[in-house]
Amino acid sequence: MDVEELRQRLEFEPQSLPLSANLLAKCQINFDKVDLALTWQESQPHHYILTPSDPLYPPLLQQIPDAPFVLFLKGNVESLVLPSIAIVGSRNASRGGLDMAADLAYNLAKQGFAITSGMASGIDGAAHKATLAASGTTLAVLGTGVERVYPKRHQHLYHDIVNSGCVISEYWPDIGPYAGNFPKRNRIVSGLSLGTVVVEASRKSGSLISARLAMEQNREVFAVPGSVLGGYSQGCHDLIKNGAKLVETAADIIEELGCLSEYHLEQLHQRHHIQDNDICDLPFSSLLASVGYETTSIDAVVEDSGKPIDLVLIQMLELELQGWVAAVPGGYVRLKRS
Repeated sequence: MDVEELRQRLEFEPQSLPLSANLLAKCQINFDKVDLALTWQESQPHHYILTPSDPLYPPLLQQIPDAPFVLFLKGNVESLVLPSIAIVGSRNASRGGLDMAADLAYNLAKQGFAITSGMASGIDGAAHKATLAASGTTLAVLGTGVERVYPKRHQHLYHDIVNSGCVISEYWPDIGPYAGNFPKRNRIVSGLSLGTVVVEASRKSGSLISARLAMEQNREVFAVPGSVLGGYSQGCHDLIKNGAKLVETAADIIEELGCLSEYHLEQLHQRHHIQDNDICDLPFSSLLASVGYETTSIDAVVEDSGKPIDLVLIQMLELELQGWVAAVPGGYVRLKRS
Protein backbone atom coordinates (compact mmCIF):
# COMPACT_ATOMS: atom_id res chain seq x y z
CA MET A 1 0.00 0.00 0.00
CA ASP A 2 1.46 3.34 -1.10
CA VAL A 3 1.41 5.85 1.78
CA GLU A 4 0.66 8.85 -0.40
CA GLU A 5 -2.21 7.05 -2.13
CA LEU A 6 -3.57 6.05 1.25
CA ARG A 7 -3.29 9.60 2.47
CA GLN A 8 -5.34 10.74 -0.50
CA ARG A 9 -8.06 8.15 0.06
CA LEU A 10 -8.33 7.54 3.78
CA GLU A 11 -9.92 9.01 6.87
CA PHE A 12 -12.36 11.81 6.51
CA GLU A 13 -14.72 12.90 9.27
CA PRO A 14 -17.24 11.93 10.51
CA GLN A 15 -15.92 8.42 11.07
CA SER A 16 -19.34 6.75 11.02
CA LEU A 17 -19.80 7.52 7.30
CA PRO A 18 -18.41 5.32 4.51
CA LEU A 19 -15.27 6.65 2.90
CA SER A 20 -16.92 7.24 -0.47
CA ALA A 21 -19.47 9.56 1.16
CA ASN A 22 -16.68 11.24 3.10
CA LEU A 23 -14.81 11.99 -0.09
CA LEU A 24 -17.90 13.57 -1.55
CA ALA A 25 -18.20 15.68 1.57
CA LYS A 26 -14.60 16.90 1.03
CA CYS A 27 -13.93 16.94 4.74
CA GLN A 28 -10.54 17.57 6.27
CA ILE A 29 -8.03 14.72 6.05
CA ASN A 30 -6.87 13.41 9.42
CA PHE A 31 -3.32 12.23 8.76
CA ASP A 32 -3.02 10.81 12.27
CA LYS A 33 -5.78 8.41 11.37
CA VAL A 34 -3.95 7.47 8.17
CA ASP A 35 -0.91 6.59 10.25
CA LEU A 36 -3.09 4.52 12.58
CA ALA A 37 -4.50 2.66 9.57
CA LEU A 38 -1.01 1.83 8.34
CA THR A 39 -0.06 0.71 11.84
CA TRP A 40 -3.11 -1.56 11.91
CA GLN A 41 -2.18 -3.05 8.53
CA GLU A 42 1.37 -3.79 9.70
CA SER A 43 0.40 -5.13 13.12
CA GLN A 44 -0.69 -8.58 11.87
CA PRO A 45 0.19 -10.64 8.78
CA HIS A 46 -3.45 -10.98 7.70
CA HIS A 47 -4.45 -7.32 7.79
CA TYR A 48 -4.95 -5.63 4.43
CA ILE A 49 -5.99 -2.25 3.09
CA LEU A 50 -7.11 -2.42 -0.54
CA THR A 51 -7.82 0.39 -2.98
CA PRO A 52 -9.09 0.01 -6.58
CA SER A 53 -5.52 0.18 -7.90
CA ASP A 54 -4.54 -2.98 -6.00
CA PRO A 55 -4.51 -6.19 -8.09
CA LEU A 56 -6.43 -8.00 -5.34
CA TYR A 57 -9.26 -5.46 -5.27
CA PRO A 58 -12.28 -7.48 -6.50
CA PRO A 59 -12.96 -6.58 -10.16
CA LEU A 60 -16.70 -7.23 -9.89
CA LEU A 61 -16.93 -4.83 -6.96
CA GLN A 62 -14.88 -2.28 -8.86
CA GLN A 63 -17.58 -2.12 -11.54
CA ILE A 64 -20.41 -0.89 -9.30
CA PRO A 65 -21.16 2.86 -9.47
CA ASP A 66 -20.34 3.56 -5.81
CA ALA A 67 -17.50 1.11 -5.22
CA PRO A 68 -15.70 1.82 -1.94
CA PHE A 69 -12.43 3.70 -2.32
CA VAL A 70 -10.91 1.68 0.51
CA LEU A 71 -11.51 -1.81 1.88
CA PHE A 72 -10.18 -3.01 5.21
CA LEU A 73 -9.79 -6.79 5.18
CA LYS A 74 -8.90 -9.23 7.92
CA GLY A 75 -8.19 -12.87 7.06
CA ASN A 76 -7.23 -14.62 3.83
CA VAL A 77 -7.05 -12.03 1.05
CA GLU A 78 -7.00 -14.81 -1.56
CA SER A 79 -10.63 -15.49 -0.65
CA LEU A 80 -11.47 -12.62 -3.00
CA VAL A 81 -10.29 -14.72 -5.94
CA LEU A 82 -13.13 -17.24 -5.73
CA PRO A 83 -16.45 -16.62 -7.52
CA SER A 84 -18.91 -15.54 -4.86
CA ILE A 85 -22.64 -15.92 -4.30
CA ALA A 86 -24.42 -13.80 -1.68
CA ILE A 87 -27.03 -15.35 0.61
CA VAL A 88 -29.13 -12.93 2.67
CA GLY A 89 -32.43 -12.96 4.50
CA SER A 90 -34.37 -12.33 7.67
CA ARG A 91 -32.67 -11.82 11.03
CA ASN A 92 -35.70 -13.45 12.66
CA ALA A 93 -35.85 -16.45 10.36
CA SER A 94 -37.93 -19.57 10.89
CA ARG A 95 -36.35 -22.98 11.37
CA GLY A 96 -37.25 -23.83 7.79
CA GLY A 97 -35.64 -20.66 6.48
CA LEU A 98 -32.43 -21.31 8.41
CA ASP A 99 -32.29 -24.88 7.14
CA MET A 100 -32.83 -23.74 3.55
CA ALA A 101 -30.08 -21.11 3.75
CA ALA A 102 -27.73 -23.68 5.27
CA ASP A 103 -28.52 -26.25 2.58
CA LEU A 104 -27.90 -23.80 -0.26
CA ALA A 105 -24.68 -22.47 1.26
CA TYR A 106 -23.34 -25.96 2.01
CA ASN A 107 -23.94 -27.29 -1.50
CA LEU A 108 -22.67 -24.17 -3.26
CA ALA A 109 -19.53 -24.17 -1.09
CA LYS A 110 -18.93 -27.82 -1.95
CA GLN A 111 -18.83 -26.79 -5.61
CA GLY A 112 -16.14 -24.17 -5.03
CA PHE A 113 -18.17 -20.99 -4.61
CA ALA A 114 -17.40 -18.53 -1.84
CA ILE A 115 -20.48 -17.52 0.15
CA THR A 116 -20.81 -13.84 0.98
CA SER A 117 -23.15 -12.42 3.61
CA GLY A 118 -23.30 -9.81 6.36
CA MET A 119 -22.72 -11.87 9.55
CA ALA A 120 -26.08 -10.76 10.94
CA SER A 121 -28.29 -13.03 13.01
CA GLY A 122 -30.63 -15.39 11.20
CA ILE A 123 -30.10 -16.25 7.53
CA ASP A 124 -26.66 -14.58 7.32
CA GLY A 125 -25.30 -16.57 10.23
CA ALA A 126 -26.79 -19.84 8.95
CA ALA A 127 -25.14 -19.33 5.53
CA HIS A 128 -21.73 -18.57 7.06
CA LYS A 129 -21.89 -21.56 9.44
CA ALA A 130 -22.95 -24.01 6.72
CA THR A 131 -20.12 -22.85 4.47
CA LEU A 132 -17.64 -23.46 7.27
CA ALA A 133 -19.18 -26.90 7.85
CA ALA A 134 -18.54 -27.67 4.18
CA SER A 135 -14.88 -26.59 4.60
CA GLY A 136 -15.66 -23.78 2.20
CA THR A 137 -14.73 -20.11 1.99
CA THR A 138 -17.03 -17.43 3.33
CA LEU A 139 -16.78 -13.63 3.25
CA ALA A 140 -18.47 -11.41 5.83
CA VAL A 141 -19.11 -7.78 4.87
CA LEU A 142 -19.52 -5.86 8.11
CA GLY A 143 -21.50 -2.77 9.00
CA THR A 144 -18.84 -2.08 11.63
CA GLY A 145 -15.07 -1.95 11.45
CA VAL A 146 -13.29 -5.28 11.03
CA GLU A 147 -12.12 -5.24 14.66
CA ARG A 148 -15.65 -4.95 16.05
CA VAL A 149 -17.84 -8.05 16.33
CA TYR A 150 -21.55 -7.40 15.89
CA PRO A 151 -23.74 -9.02 17.06
CA LYS A 152 -21.57 -10.07 20.02
CA ARG A 153 -23.05 -13.58 20.00
CA HIS A 154 -21.12 -14.16 16.77
CA GLN A 155 -17.69 -13.97 18.42
CA HIS A 156 -16.83 -17.58 17.57
CA LEU A 157 -18.31 -17.29 14.10
CA TYR A 158 -16.27 -14.14 13.46
CA HIS A 159 -13.00 -15.89 14.33
CA ASP A 160 -13.92 -18.95 12.25
CA ILE A 161 -14.63 -16.71 9.24
CA VAL A 162 -11.29 -14.92 9.63
CA ASN A 163 -9.51 -18.28 9.73
CA SER A 164 -11.20 -19.74 6.65
CA GLY A 165 -12.12 -16.64 4.64
CA CYS A 166 -12.18 -12.98 5.55
CA VAL A 167 -14.14 -10.13 7.07
CA ILE A 168 -14.38 -6.92 5.03
CA SER A 169 -15.45 -3.36 5.76
CA GLU A 170 -15.19 0.11 4.25
CA TYR A 171 -15.22 1.57 7.77
CA TRP A 172 -12.29 2.18 10.08
CA PRO A 173 -11.30 -0.97 11.98
CA ASP A 174 -12.56 0.23 15.36
CA ILE A 175 -15.88 1.76 14.22
CA GLY A 176 -18.84 0.42 16.19
CA PRO A 177 -22.37 -0.35 15.00
CA TYR A 178 -24.26 2.62 13.54
CA ALA A 179 -27.74 1.85 12.22
CA GLY A 180 -27.21 3.71 8.95
CA ASN A 181 -24.07 1.78 8.05
CA PHE A 182 -25.73 -1.61 7.69
CA PRO A 183 -27.92 -0.80 4.66
CA LYS A 184 -24.94 0.90 3.00
CA ARG A 185 -22.75 -2.18 3.30
CA ASN A 186 -25.33 -4.21 1.35
CA ARG A 187 -24.06 -2.76 -1.94
CA ILE A 188 -20.71 -4.43 -1.18
CA VAL A 189 -22.37 -7.76 -0.40
CA SER A 190 -24.11 -7.77 -3.78
CA GLY A 191 -21.22 -6.08 -5.59
CA LEU A 192 -18.78 -8.83 -4.63
CA SER A 193 -21.11 -11.54 -5.91
CA LEU A 194 -22.24 -13.03 -9.18
CA GLY A 195 -25.74 -13.24 -7.76
CA THR A 196 -27.72 -12.63 -4.59
CA VAL A 197 -30.03 -15.25 -3.06
CA VAL A 198 -32.80 -14.02 -0.76
CA VAL A 199 -34.09 -16.59 1.72
CA GLU A 200 -37.19 -15.69 3.75
CA ALA A 201 -37.78 -11.95 3.65
CA SER A 202 -40.86 -9.92 4.51
CA ARG A 203 -41.85 -6.89 2.47
CA LYS A 204 -40.04 -4.63 4.96
CA SER A 205 -36.90 -6.77 5.16
CA GLY A 206 -33.52 -5.10 4.76
CA SER A 207 -32.56 -8.04 2.55
CA LEU A 208 -34.67 -6.52 -0.21
CA ILE A 209 -32.17 -3.64 -0.27
CA SER A 210 -29.49 -6.16 -1.25
CA ALA A 211 -31.76 -7.58 -3.95
CA ARG A 212 -32.54 -4.13 -5.36
CA LEU A 213 -28.87 -3.21 -5.37
CA ALA A 214 -27.99 -6.47 -7.12
CA MET A 215 -30.51 -5.65 -9.85
CA GLU A 216 -29.10 -2.14 -10.22
CA GLN A 217 -25.61 -3.66 -10.47
CA ASN A 218 -26.83 -5.96 -13.26
CA ARG A 219 -26.26 -9.06 -11.13
CA GLU A 220 -28.47 -12.12 -10.86
CA VAL A 221 -31.19 -12.19 -8.19
CA PHE A 222 -32.63 -15.41 -6.77
CA ALA A 223 -35.44 -15.91 -4.26
CA VAL A 224 -36.64 -18.90 -2.26
CA PRO A 225 -40.44 -19.22 -2.08
CA GLY A 226 -42.16 -19.95 1.22
CA SER A 227 -45.54 -20.23 2.84
CA VAL A 228 -48.12 -17.58 2.01
CA LEU A 229 -49.13 -17.62 5.68
CA GLY A 230 -47.45 -15.38 8.23
CA GLY A 231 -45.83 -12.97 5.76
CA TYR A 232 -42.31 -14.31 6.27
CA SER A 233 -41.71 -14.75 2.53
CA GLN A 234 -43.80 -11.97 0.98
CA GLY A 235 -40.67 -10.12 -0.06
CA CYS A 236 -39.33 -13.24 -1.80
CA HIS A 237 -42.63 -13.76 -3.61
CA ASP A 238 -42.59 -10.15 -4.80
CA LEU A 239 -39.07 -10.63 -6.15
CA ILE A 240 -40.15 -13.75 -8.05
CA LYS A 241 -43.13 -11.89 -9.52
CA ASN A 242 -40.73 -9.19 -10.68
CA GLY A 243 -38.38 -11.59 -12.44
CA ALA A 244 -36.10 -13.10 -9.80
CA LYS A 245 -35.19 -16.73 -10.35
CA LEU A 246 -37.19 -19.12 -8.16
CA VAL A 247 -34.78 -21.31 -6.20
CA GLU A 248 -35.42 -24.73 -4.67
CA THR A 249 -31.90 -26.21 -4.84
CA ALA A 250 -28.33 -25.10 -5.45
CA ALA A 251 -28.60 -26.52 -8.97
CA ASP A 252 -31.20 -23.84 -9.80
CA ILE A 253 -28.60 -21.17 -9.01
CA ILE A 254 -25.85 -22.90 -10.98
CA GLU A 255 -28.09 -23.29 -14.01
CA GLU A 256 -28.76 -19.56 -14.12
CA LEU A 257 -25.15 -18.56 -13.48
CA GLY A 258 -24.10 -20.75 -16.39
CA CYS A 259 -25.71 -18.14 -18.64
CA LEU A 260 -23.54 -15.26 -17.37
CA SER A 261 -22.37 -12.75 -19.93
CA GLU A 262 -18.86 -13.03 -21.36
CA TYR A 263 -18.05 -9.82 -19.52
CA HIS A 264 -18.58 -11.38 -16.10
CA LEU A 265 -16.68 -14.51 -17.12
CA GLU A 266 -13.75 -12.36 -18.19
CA GLN A 267 -13.73 -10.62 -14.83
CA LEU A 268 -13.75 -13.97 -13.05
CA HIS A 269 -10.85 -15.23 -15.13
CA GLN A 270 -8.88 -12.20 -13.98
CA ARG A 271 -9.67 -13.04 -10.37
CA HIS A 272 -8.63 -16.67 -10.77
CA HIS A 273 -5.46 -15.70 -12.61
CA ILE A 274 -4.03 -14.21 -9.40
CA GLN A 275 -3.48 -17.63 -7.84
CA ASP A 276 -4.79 -19.94 -10.54
CA ASN A 277 -2.24 -22.69 -10.05
CA ASP A 278 -2.66 -22.69 -6.29
CA ILE A 279 -6.43 -22.88 -6.41
CA CYS A 280 -6.71 -25.98 -8.51
CA ASP A 281 -4.21 -27.71 -10.78
CA LEU A 282 -6.65 -30.18 -12.32
CA PRO A 283 -10.28 -29.82 -11.17
CA PHE A 284 -12.83 -32.58 -11.82
CA SER A 285 -10.32 -34.59 -13.87
CA SER A 286 -12.81 -37.30 -14.87
CA LEU A 287 -15.28 -34.72 -16.17
CA LEU A 288 -12.55 -32.72 -17.92
CA ALA A 289 -11.47 -35.89 -19.73
CA SER A 290 -14.97 -36.05 -21.26
CA VAL A 291 -14.52 -32.74 -23.10
CA GLY A 292 -12.58 -32.69 -26.36
CA TYR A 293 -10.82 -29.94 -28.30
CA GLU A 294 -13.73 -29.97 -30.76
CA THR A 295 -17.29 -29.18 -29.68
CA THR A 296 -18.59 -31.76 -27.20
CA SER A 297 -22.32 -31.73 -26.45
CA ILE A 298 -23.52 -31.61 -22.87
CA ASP A 299 -25.36 -34.91 -23.46
CA ALA A 300 -22.07 -36.54 -24.46
CA VAL A 301 -20.34 -35.16 -21.36
CA VAL A 302 -23.11 -36.51 -19.11
CA GLU A 303 -23.05 -39.92 -20.78
CA ASP A 304 -19.26 -40.25 -20.78
CA SER A 305 -18.78 -39.02 -17.22
CA GLY A 306 -21.61 -41.07 -15.74
CA LYS A 307 -22.58 -38.15 -13.50
CA PRO A 308 -26.08 -36.66 -13.00
CA ILE A 309 -26.75 -33.63 -15.18
CA ASP A 310 -27.19 -31.25 -12.20
CA LEU A 311 -23.71 -32.10 -10.96
CA VAL A 312 -22.27 -31.87 -14.48
CA LEU A 313 -23.69 -28.35 -14.92
CA ILE A 314 -22.19 -27.24 -11.62
CA GLN A 315 -18.77 -28.68 -12.33
CA MET A 316 -18.70 -27.47 -15.95
CA LEU A 317 -19.31 -23.93 -14.72
CA GLU A 318 -16.37 -24.26 -12.36
CA LEU A 319 -14.17 -25.57 -15.20
CA GLU A 320 -15.30 -22.63 -17.33
CA LEU A 321 -14.55 -20.12 -14.58
CA GLN A 322 -11.04 -21.53 -14.18
CA GLY A 323 -10.34 -21.42 -17.92
CA TRP A 324 -10.23 -25.14 -18.65
CA VAL A 325 -13.21 -25.17 -21.04
CA ALA A 326 -15.36 -22.69 -22.95
CA ALA A 327 -19.08 -22.79 -23.64
CA VAL A 328 -19.78 -22.70 -27.38
CA PRO A 329 -22.89 -23.27 -29.50
CA GLY A 330 -23.69 -26.96 -29.19
CA GLY A 331 -21.72 -27.66 -26.02
CA TYR A 332 -18.17 -27.14 -24.72
CA VAL A 333 -14.59 -27.21 -26.01
CA ARG A 334 -11.46 -27.80 -24.00
CA LEU A 335 -9.01 -24.88 -23.89
CA LYS A 336 -5.85 -26.25 -22.32
CA ARG A 337 -4.06 -29.48 -21.53
CA SER A 338 -3.59 -30.79 -17.99
